[in-house]
Amino acid sequence: MDIRPLSVSGSFVVTPRVHADERGEFVEWFRADLLHEATGLQFSVAQANLSVSGKGTLRGIHFADVPPGQAKYVMCATGAIRDYVVDIRVGSPTYGKWDAVDISAAERNAVVLDVGLGHAFLALDDNTTVTYLVTDHYKPQSEHAINPLDMGIGLEFPLERQELLLSEKDVSAPGFADVAAAGLLPTWEG
Repeated sequence: MDIRPLSVSGSFVVTPRVHADERGEFVEWFRADLLHEATGLQFSVAQANLSVSGKGTLRGIHFADVPPGQAKYVMCATGAIRDYVVDIRVGSPTYGKWDAVDISAAERNAVVLDVGLGHAFLALDDNTTVTYLVTDHYKPQSEHAINPLDMGIGLEFPLERQELLLSEKDVSAPGFADVAAAGLLPTWEG
């Protein structure tokens, strides 16, 4: 299993070893011990989520109150996504920056996000199934969103804007500056 950091501190891309033969394949797609060894993150799974999206579906930018926050381990069971990690931690050296990585069922790779980071993804194929392992249970009162089309963040998409499908929640979410002004952003614990 190869685990390497992304440009946003506290985020990593994981590329597991795929064992394939004429019968199919086998992959250890999550190993808490190896993740801890490579990153220092203690990843204790509290909940597993699954979403299915059509091509062009854009979900996020989502984040949870810290503490406790919600670290995520995100991979594709089918299809492909462009996964976005956004540093929204006030005081972080990479505050306001983002990174993107393509995650796919073909590659069997994953993204890890530490507590306090914003997360979004864009489905690149129809019938894309994304699984998330998270370190805390979903708490609606602690969930927040930043509009993923906000120019204050400036995410770049491989599809035209008119091809993007967003939920009403994400379309009506405030911009990055508004969320910061409201004091909703987590603080970097570096």
